[in-house]
Amino acid sequence: MKNFTVPSREQVGTINQGIFDTLQKALGFVPNLYATIAYSENGLAKYLAYQNSKTSLSNKEKEAVNLVVSQVNNCVYCQSAHTVIGKMNGFSDEQLLDIRKGKATDAKLNALVQLAESITKKRGNADAFLVDNFYAHGYTNENLVDLILQVSDKTAMNYLHNLTKVPVDFPLAPVL
Repeated sequence: MKNFTVPSREQVGTINQGIFDTLQKALGFVPNLYATIAYSENGLAKYLAYQNSKTSLSNKEKEAVNLVVSQVNNCVYCQSAHTVIGKMNGFSDEQLLDIRKGKATDAKLNALVQLAESITKKRGNADAFLVDNFYAHGYTNENLVDLILQVSDKTAMNYLHNLTKVPVDFPLAPVL
């Protein structure tokens, strides 16, 4: 299989060079997976706009979805990145591991995690009782749409890393 390298700022187009500069200022580095998206002249801007768009899910809920989806898709890069971001959003190490296993101690968050896991495993054909449980815990139609969009966002990144195998530039998440 082709060996992918992470492109440098000089190896990407001018639009992506500007985005690299913005990421460098905001994060202190350009994550390798973002840099890899920059092989596409339009891909990085498109992805960041999608990723940063408004959602009805809280940051904590988004990170829970990101973790369980990345676990199902076996993406080491995203598991590692979202373990770091999950901690920044208040999750403990134990909670992060539980979420990756498809469960959470908070009943509402558990309903979200279980549905996200089922959506991912069954390619959108989630178990009906998990959909009902999601609604029973106070989630809405808007939340369901935003959950599906979050699953799609993370699945795209999982697939990109699983195919390119670019180096993980975060502390590695524990193996389950």
